[in-house]
Amino acid sequence: MSFNTHFNMKNDMSNTIKFPFYIRLSFAMISLISITYILCIGSSVLMPILLAFLLAVLLLPIVRFLNSRLHFPNALSSSITVILFVAIIIGILLFISYQISDIANDFDQIRENINIFINEIQQYIRTYFHVSFWEQRKYIDDITQDSFKKGKETIGTTILSVTNTILDIALIPIYTFLILLYRNHFILFLAKLFRKEYHIKLQEILSQIKGTVQSYILGLIIEMIAVSALTSIGLYFIGIKYVILLGIITGILNLIPYIGILVAGVLTILSSLSSTPELSLIIGVIIINIIVQLIDNHILVPMIINTKVQINAFVSIIGIIIGAQIAGIAGMFLAIPILAILKIIFDRIESIEAWGYLMGDNLPKTFIWRTKKSSFNDS
Repeated sequence: MSFNTHFNMKNDMSNTIKFPFYIRLSFAMISLISITYILCIGSSVLMPILLAFLLAVLLLPIVRFLNSRLHFPNALSSSITVILFVAIIIGILLFISYQISDIANDFDQIRENINIFINEIQQYIRTYFHVSFWEQRKYIDDITQDSFKKGKETIGTTILSVTNTILDIALIPIYTFLILLYRNHFILFLAKLFRKEYHIKLQEILSQIKGTVQSYILGLIIEMIAVSALTSIGLYFIGIKYVILLGIITGILNLIPYIGILVAGVLTILSSLSSTPELSLIIGVIIINIIVQLIDNHILVPMIINTKVQINAFVSIIGIIIGAQIAGIAGMFLAIPILAILKIIFDRIESIEAWGYLMGDNLPKTFIWRTKKSSFNDS
């Protein structure tokens, strides 16, 4: 062994410093807080980019098909893929808007049935709770006035938020095209960040991320179609108008965790009033939504979604809440795929493998603590 080789080995060993656990934990917490703070202050810029990244991963097989089979240039194949995707989305939106215009024609009937329904509720409250019509009306007027005052204060913020949302939606296809166009450039950049001996592990991580994201988004699409079909069939059998439109809206809103199905239920109930104000029909709509949600939560999600993303429910709920606080609905939608990507990275890096295990859903039946003096079973 030469002197230079011995010196380099000794220098590498001296540069490797093993910190105690509490210091490594502190570094991890500081990094987590820093990343969360960056996401909060830059959510308006980062959220469209992250959404575009998910779409780019989903559309990547089509781009590769156009590249390899039809021998299209990368720019042309990326353009065609994004244009086709945007055309499909616009087609769905046009169908929804056309159906909504039909509902608008029944607006007078809906308003009349709502008034009849409200009067029946007021009569029920007066009969069984002994609250007069005047007291009910006064309570409703007070709530309406307070809501109107708050609404006037927030109307400017709402208009600004809607404008920013429209701008973000317009930027997503552009970001998606650019990510597809420069995907090899970005991969080469990641390769330059790490030494060559880590390139195989980096390739495994990127390949697993691609497969997981594609499977997750395809699973969401399948779940959306299934929920739309089940809702449409259920509403058809109880005699609701616009079953296809309401089914599609329910399937789309179901992608938003927790609050999406509630909004879809309210819209379905309002639409059901276009035909009759009967309480039995509204109860039927609520029962259909509950049945569809039970099927979705206990059959579709475990079969389609949970098999693609191995994240436990505790971490998922926390991630969705944090995502909602950071970026609203977009953050809730992005929470699960981002957690899945983080878990893949954690599982592949030995020093942070424990965090990946924490996020997983493999529940051990028993765990045995073993010490020098004794051992006990914690079950």
